[in-house]
Amino acid sequence: MTPLLEQTAAKLKRDEGRRPKPYQDTRGIWTVGYGTNLTSGWLSEAAMTQMLMDRLQEVETACLALPIWKDLSEPRKGVLLNIGYHVGFEGLMRFRLMYQALEARDYPRAAAEILDSDAAREVGARYDRLAKAMREDAWV
Repeated sequence: MTPLLEQTAAKLKRDEGRRPKPYQDTRGIWTVGYGTNLTSGWLSEAAMTQMLMDRLQEVETACLALPIWKDLSEPRKGVLLNIGYHVGFEGLMRFRLMYQALEARDYPRAAAEILDSDAAREVGARYDRLAKAMREDAWV
């Protein structure tokens, strides 16, 4: 970043204020971050990827505390991260029967429980892939 952009960014941070959650500004426009208007314009690929990675990291940090986490393969951890990204960590923890199946290392049952969820009924193909990954212990 050039010195001009660094200086200007510092001033904008001061002037705009930092709001990590969307809010309505003084004109009623939905805004987030350092004054980014959410109703017009666009987000760059880098910005969208950064947002994705930030949320994914939050889910992974929460999952690290799960007793079963260390015993799962990478593809199965990926399934939990994907579900947690979609429904939040709290939503992931509502998959109680899936979690019980994982504790028992009954992966076909865990896959069935993934499919028997409101989230699976809502988005379909995504959860079909997640169940297959859980069942087959493979990235799909």
